[in-house]
Amino acid sequence: MRKFITAIVDAFYFPFKRILPLKTYRYMACGGGNLAFDIVLYFLVYNFALDKNELDLGFLTLSSHIAALFIVFPITFLTGFLLNKYIAFQESNLRGKVQLYRYALVVCGAILLNYLLMKLFVDHFGFYATPSKILVTAISVIYSYTLQNRYTFSSVQGQ
Repeated sequence: MRKFITAIVDAFYFPFKRILPLKTYRYMACGGGNLAFDIVLYFLVYNFALDKNELDLGFLTLSSHIAALFIVFPITFLTGFLLNKYIAFQESNLRGKVQLYRYALVVCGAILLNYLLMKLFVDHFGFYATPSKILVTAISVIYSYTLQNRYTFSSVQGQ
């Protein structure tokens, strides 16, 4: 499966070959695919599963736009980690559990950033939820790329 997905991603590399290293292109392709999946899934959960209604958990009530974030998160967390580990950062020689732990730390920071910005844009500024999610995601991508590249999927020297 890894070779198949890598072959598909790499098949579209030729227009970017002169301007992007393969690793950066793969990260962007995997991230872009996972981002598209995240936005579609968010849209479906927000608009159809939650029907734009609050989610009452008994002890806590979440607004629909925040509930959708937390419902979609575990799914895109897993797909994002697997794509980064096996497609974008194949050369990393860190143990998988170290990568997963670091990935989780970076993603927790991103989810906190997403939460705070969604609260700001939707609840305080009155923006629509789905466009707000797209804007927040763009900000989060810059944060995530920097840390995933330099921290999560780095390589240990001498191995």
